[in-house]
Amino acid sequence: MHLVIINGPNLNLLGRREPGIYGSSSFESFFEQLKQKHPEIRFDYFQSNIEGELVTALQQYGFEADGIILNPAAYTHTSVAIGDAIASVNTPVVEVHISNVHAREDFRKISHVSAKSAGSIIGLGLMGYELAVQYFRDFKK
Repeated sequence: MHLVIINGPNLNLLGRREPGIYGSSSFESFFEQLKQKHPEIRFDYFQSNIEGELVTALQQYGFEADGIILNPAAYTHTSVAIGDAIASVNTPVVEVHISNVHAREDFRKISHVSAKSAGSIIGLGLMGYELAVQYFRDFKK
């Protein structure tokens, strides 16, 4: 099984950015633990602060991977292009958000990707990525 994790803007700062909201672990250390926990899965990881690069990654992996775990971060609320990219590819996408976006500012309650995704996992910290992996491993064989 081949799964791809795509993270959007500012998620490269996990572990240093607003630890009260996002926790104190870097994504890189979490990703290494995830790979060790699931050696049977081939993982790729991509992060960008640039919207167009996220669209390109979705297009690239969206016809070859078995699943995409996407945290579009702030682009969730603004990017029609990312939503369109999800709708354009064959690979199912699970949207993940570390924080509970529904308990934050009103503008964060808008998502241009949720309706195009297979599902959404919101507000469970980094565990949301693990739950998305379990979904693909157990239900999308």
